[in-house]
Amino acid sequence: MGRADARRARARGSRRAAKSGGIRRLFTWKKLLGTFFGLCLLVMGAFVALYVYVDVPEANAMAERQSNVYKYSDGSLLARDGKGVNRQIVDLAVVPKEVQHTFVAAENKSFYDDQGVDLKGTTRGLLNTLSGKGKQGGSTITQQYVKNYYLTQDATVSRKLKELVISLKVDQKKSKSFILAGYINTAYYGRGASGVQAAAQAYYGVDAKDLNVSQGAYLASLLQAPSQYDWAVASETGKRLVSERWAYTLDNMVEMGWLDPAERAKQKFPVPQKPKPAPGMEGQTGYLVEAANQELRKQGLTDEAREAGGWTFTLNIDKKRQKQLEKSVEDQLESKLDREGNKVDATVQAGATSVNPKNGAVVALYGGVGATQHWISNATRQDYQPASTFKPLVLASALENEAKTQDGDLIGLNTVYDGTSRRPVVGSDTPFKPQNEDDRSYGPISVQKALNSSVNSVFAQMVVDVTPAAVKRTALGLGVPDKNFPERPAITLGTMNASTWDMAGAYATLDNHGKQVTPHIVKSAEHRSLTAKTVDGIGKQVISRKSADTVTSGLTGVVDAGSGRAANTSAYDAAGKTGTSENNKSAWFAGYTPELTTVVALFGESAKDGGGQVSLTGTANSGRANGGGFPAEIWADYTLGALGGGSNAQFDLEDVERGEVTPSDSPSSTPSESTKPSETPPTPSGTPSGTPSGPPTGQSSPPVTPSESTSVTPSESPDLPPDPGDGEGQPGERPGNSNSNDLFGR
Repeated sequence: MGRADARRARARGSRRAAKSGGIRRLFTWKKLLGTFFGLCLLVMGAFVALYVYVDVPEANAMAERQSNVYKYSDGSLLARDGKGVNRQIVDLAVVPKEVQHTFVAAENKSFYDDQGVDLKGTTRGLLNTLSGKGKQGGSTITQQYVKNYYLTQDATVSRKLKELVISLKVDQKKSKSFILAGYINTAYYGRGASGVQAAAQAYYGVDAKDLNVSQGAYLASLLQAPSQYDWAVASETGKRLVSERWAYTLDNMVEMGWLDPAERAKQKFPVPQKPKPAPGMEGQTGYLVEAANQELRKQGLTDEAREAGGWTFTLNIDKKRQKQLEKSVEDQLESKLDREGNKVDATVQAGATSVNPKNGAVVALYGGVGATQHWISNATRQDYQPASTFKPLVLASALENEAKTQDGDLIGLNTVYDGTSRRPVVGSDTPFKPQNEDDRSYGPISVQKALNSSVNSVFAQMVVDVTPAAVKRTALGLGVPDKNFPERPAITLGTMNASTWDMAGAYATLDNHGKQVTPHIVKSAEHRSLTAKTVDGIGKQVISRKSADTVTSGLTGVVDAGSGRAANTSAYDAAGKTGTSENNKSAWFAGYTPELTTVVALFGESAKDGGGQVSLTGTANSGRANGGGFPAEIWADYTLGALGGGSNAQFDLEDVERGEVTPSDSPSSTPSESTKPSETPPTPSGTPSGTPSGPPTGQSSPPVTPSESTSVTPSESPDLPPDPGDGEGQPGERPGNSNSNDLFGR
């Protein structure tokens, strides 16, 4: 290296040393520490200023709750939800000591020793708020009391900072007993209960002074998520989570020395009692209010926000139609029952939902004999099967998917199937051979006639031709819930679970030419400072108009000349379908006019505790209570009154699909069948769709020729024969079984 190069290297080294030295001089330890302490002093100064500036305020509006008002669609009063809040303040001394400890063990183990705040939890809450994660973050009992009593539930930085300051001041000025009493008396526990006294009554039917440690641990656990952890409505996940939190609370009590380990080992989870409506919710009022509250929850309005009060909820319920529905159930059913002297009559539960198909508004609803007598709403319950009211949805799916029979015929109302009872379906990996009503065989029969007479064997084959998966997709799109809904041939008989509300939505969508209708009961929700979103009742086109109108055309035949003739009258144009589930545990009529869609159902519910499903056979001493009996009669009486004595409106049907029939090779001896009274399809002949080789299983004689009608009225219904099936839900799907879930196809 030359001298010049050496000089340049030394110069570069000097410059680097100077630069490094400059950085070191800029970031010395003294300067870094000084900056840190300066920031600390700045934060402390800001906090001191905030501490001085923020005073303990008066109680907030949430702590002094108002009542809510529920109105009919015309603005007249339906109900007020009690006195504004279901709460009764109790002294802490009234609450057993071990129950007091459950709240501390569940929420804030350091409560008796801390200064009222959890800086770590508050910091986490602030960061979550700033990052958009909402109200996440831990708080002490003092902070939660301050939030409930003095502030709001808003997840904002300013509210969190105020909560911190006020909690410090309250902790300095008030005793721990005062704060704990305030907390358990202002907290919301679900079921409309604010405060431990109301909660004790709502969940266990006792006063707060009579709670035991296990019950107290459950109430304390509820505070984390009242709606999710309410045992009566909780999902399996919710039940698991609240059980774990209950155990966590008791274990913490052992850790804190508040509960003896031996006593802890004796504790069993205290399942709470069923919910009971608040006073003033007798008759149908309680069902209407609860249906509205359920809908509001789904729309994002929490129970806490609703129970804070100050809301005016206007429902879609039409007062005249509501009264008419109640009267129709009374006249056509209740007046004929002997609930005191007849064991079967004592089990009968009626439910109904009536919807405007043009906008989805629920205009009338029948939940049962009375909300204070039977708290489960029969209109919205989803624990029974809709039975053969599902068959029109199978046809809708066949039409929408342009499905073909095993013979290659496009499925429509004139398409011919084999109506032999117990005929095994063809083309399915799952064996299925359902029995028709009275085990009657029809031979070759058109889809229209099979719909009229609810022929199980025809629709069992049709669901295979369409595929169960495709049928399920169509049904879900129409509004049937995905509850106990396997993709197997038996779904054609309505083996899933659905409510009258659900089926009213599906049939209203058919009524609305295939454009989705979502039933909704809340018309508007008004509050001075809060908002709630209501349901948009009309959605997208879920099936084509052609498919929907073809089903409607078919269903007019059911009312005109089929199992739904009890709903027939010249006063209005009507379409509908009957349904009766396995062992006659439920009976349905789902029908509509151009202006109104209504589903009526009867459910057999055991009068004993637990309320298991039982048969309706023998209702009002009339034999089998099928869908063409009481449900259709209630439907007809209600619809006539709801339409003011009748209507001239007619179904506006377009492009009805008649389907195809395989050409005949030889004259048929089967009598011709009309798809409707005024229409005569081609005489069915040749090989009906899906006909198996050899004689049908379980039948040694030729099929009988069907009569014009197979409807059975309650007074004419034969006794129910022994059920040959393999149980509820998946009947006849094991080789060798021939049961039908809708045993008689109605």
